[in-house]
Amino acid sequence: MRRLFPALLAVAVLSSCAIAEPNVITAEGVRREVPDNPPVAETVHGLTSFGHALFTATTSPGGNAVLSPLSIGYAFGMARAGAAADTATELDTVFGFPSAGPHASLNALARQIITTEDPPPPPAPGAERDARDAPAPAIVSMANALFTQEGLSVRAEFLRTLAAQYGVGVHQVDFTGDGAKVIDAWAEERTAGRIRKVFDKLSPQTRLVIANAGYLRAEWTTPFTEPAEEGVSFTRADGTTVRTTLMRRDGGLPYAAGPGWQAVELRYAGGDLAMWVLVPRAGGSPGDLLSPAVMARVAAELRERPVRLAMPRWDFSTSLDLAEPLGRLGLRGTDYSGITDGASLEQAVHRADITVNEWGTEAAAVTGLAFTVSAPAPPEAEVRADHPFAFAIVHRPTLTPLFIGQVGDPAARS
Repeated sequence: MRRLFPALLAVAVLSSCAIAEPNVITAEGVRREVPDNPPVAETVHGLTSFGHALFTATTSPGGNAVLSPLSIGYAFGMARAGAAADTATELDTVFGFPSAGPHASLNALARQIITTEDPPPPPAPGAERDARDAPAPAIVSMANALFTQEGLSVRAEFLRTLAAQYGVGVHQVDFTGDGAKVIDAWAEERTAGRIRKVFDKLSPQTRLVIANAGYLRAEWTTPFTEPAEEGVSFTRADGTTVRTTLMRRDGGLPYAAGPGWQAVELRYAGGDLAMWVLVPRAGGSPGDLLSPAVMARVAAELRERPVRLAMPRWDFSTSLDLAEPLGRLGLRGTDYSGITDGASLEQAVHRADITVNEWGTEAAAVTGLAFTVSAPAPPEAEVRADHPFAFAIVHRPTLTPLFIGQVGDPAARS
């Protein structure tokens, strides 16, 4: 993990040399902490519940959807470090963050999940795996960033938390110039080119952006090598059909079943990652199978058994404006004055995409939070004591004057 300090301004390398490279500053003398027994299980349960709630709030019954609860959780976890009291309480409720805050748990999760802290290399164009070849190791990368307007003062405690728990410093940019392009270039680099734009448009008043980018590329331990089923009828939620191709795989697979659903686990190379394919009975709701209760049951009941699996390839993306659905879930506060005076959340966006085929999966997600910073209210009066004036030191409860006097010449000592 790169260490950067205010006394040593460093340059963040971006994929586009045409974009101005921002200075990066972190809290002086702060190292990335190694958490000691943080409440990871509680945090994971909260993110699982949040993901299900957001999915339910944003996904139509027959539509495609992909989102990353982890990416959104990291972005708002960083924002939580600068949230005012009421806003922090709402964040903890909506995301299921531990009462002590999410920072140590998210730090620990990153250490367990990610395989590289470097930007992921793009996949080789036209590369196709031979079924006889061993699968490549999985790549899971994640990056967090804070972009601020040049010259904006950020609170030291906020910077310390981001440096110690997220390994993040401040990217100083010019939002009146190429700031948005700098953020887009960062996202493109951190998602191997899959996501190239974070915000459709930033408010002219934007002065600060918190961002998270996640990327996954993983090959199945065993690819789909059975002859595919061509021209299969796929029945949509509304009863209409579409013709598609189903990949096929026969053999031993972890399998579970419950009332009205089946689940199968497809493992990725390395063993730590897997996809659960959760299939409801015809007419059932796929979203219901993403609830924490069903997910926990699947985890507990998966058992190896002979399975004949047929499923389509897919390749799609989702873009979400998070403000409205998060408001419905209970996150209405916008006060993040713990970051800097007057910081208010203006936009929250999430973009994710995924490609699944016979060989494995590639997916990426970016979450961006844009903040405006209000200027102090203009003074209603101006007081300039630049001529003789009186003073009184009073006991406020009784208005007793302890001392009174006059300043006629502040340079004189008597």
